[in-house]
Amino acid sequence: MMTEFSYTSIPQAERRPTIGLIVLQTDVTIEREISLWLPPSDYNVLVSRVPNGVEVTEETLGAMADHITHSASLFPEDTHFDAVAYCCTSGTSVIGADRVAALVKDGCNTEKVSNPVTALVAACENRGIKKLAFLSPYIESVSSHLRDVVAAEGIDSPVFGSFNEGEDSKVAWIDPTSIKKAAHALAGEGGVDGLFMSCTNLKTYGLVEELERELGMPVLSSNYVLAEHLRGRT
Repeated sequence: MMTEFSYTSIPQAERRPTIGLIVLQTDVTIEREISLWLPPSDYNVLVSRVPNGVEVTEETLGAMADHITHSASLFPEDTHFDAVAYCCTSGTSVIGADRVAALVKDGCNTEKVSNPVTALVAACENRGIKKLAFLSPYIESVSSHLRDVVAAEGIDSPVFGSFNEGEDSKVAWIDPTSIKKAAHALAGEGGVDGLFMSCTNLKTYGLVEELERELGMPVLSSNYVLAEHLRGRT
């Protein structure tokens, strides 16, 4: 015999803001970092995955456009999201922020869509940054396209360096000491008013504030600016 219990629902006004992340299949970094910048005590973060190529090229990045809507449709159907982010910096630069937003909205219930490129531009505008030292993990062709997209928004990157890695799965395991060393070298070239560490799979939590103290300038990363942008949209 079953005993049936009544229940009450948590009022909508008391529920935490709900954020969706569409994360690359190869990304093993962003979920932890976003949870540190947007803690579970304050935000309800749900994650879906989007397939991506093993090699990072403009072609494989662009091919993700065919899967974004389906990935967004895998979120719970009855959930309204305060904001959803497509979590790929270089992918956004290839596909285009407006197209990304349309593809995401076609798959889930949200009015606000974010991505690391739009978030970076907003972060630079808020801090008055016009010239970035740009650190990328990827091959030059991919990085150059991203820099051109950012430059079109009025943010130049006269100082550029890369780990020249062609596989996204290897980016997550770049040692923080290597990242710090590269950041110091780029900032040391001068002529910039900020530093950006690109890629959501690059581990930068803990490095942002540390490098800001050491370099004496604003330091940004894909995950950091994305978390900041999502926080401002909820």
